[in-house]
Amino acid sequence: MADIVSIQDVYKDYPLDKVVVPALRGVSLSVKQGDFLSIVGPSGSGKTTLLNLIGCVDVATKGTVLIDGHDTKSLNDHQLTDLRLNTLGFIFQSFNLVPVLSVFQNVEFPLLLQRRLTPAERAKRVDELLVKVGLDKHSLHRPSELSGGQRQRVAIARALVTRPKIVLADEPTANLDSVTGENIIDLMKEMNREEKTTFIFSTHDAKVMSHANSVIKLADGKIADGKPVRDKAAGKKVKAGKH
Repeated sequence: MADIVSIQDVYKDYPLDKVVVPALRGVSLSVKQGDFLSIVGPSGSGKTTLLNLIGCVDVATKGTVLIDGHDTKSLNDHQLTDLRLNTLGFIFQSFNLVPVLSVFQNVEFPLLLQRRLTPAERAKRVDELLVKVGLDKHSLHRPSELSGGQRQRVAIARALVTRPKIVLADEPTANLDSVTGENIIDLMKEMNREEKTTFIFSTHDAKVMSHANSVIKLADGKIADGKPVRDKAAGKKVKAGKH
């Protein structure tokens, strides 16, 4: 099976005044379809930068990023937008909800952009997800009327509503209580199992890590060498970045 994500010797530098700050330094990573992968490491290790490159919201300074067989460096803006809309789902720490839209409308929004489903089909899919994330009674509320945990659940439902091949999640349980966090992880595992959705997390949450098929450890912009992690799907140890 071909890799759904392939990162090959990727570097990412950020200019800061007259100094160049390296965020990623020679990272290589292969992700199979259906993986449930956790990326861990201290703040500043490059986790969010790596997610941004996979999510086509940033470009590598050097190296190759292949997403579902597409070399992102060779795609124009329209093609990158299409890839983000139809292949990727995003869960951001900052939620990124549209304040003037209701909960229902925020979740429905990506489906409107896709223009594939009828209004009835869109409503059915949104309603089903709002039930699963426990927000069906809040569908008419605006984001400002919700708690941080509720807004996080809206963001999660919005990321899942298009049934993307890949879901990228930056600390998806950071604003949730333990019970809600477990329910959200269970929902993601269900999608992973039934639809072969690939999940890639950046997280400090030990519970999220415990559900991962494999864990990639980043330190100082590099994948930590010599530290095998447990690949629970295969039942064997793998080297970080070599699975």
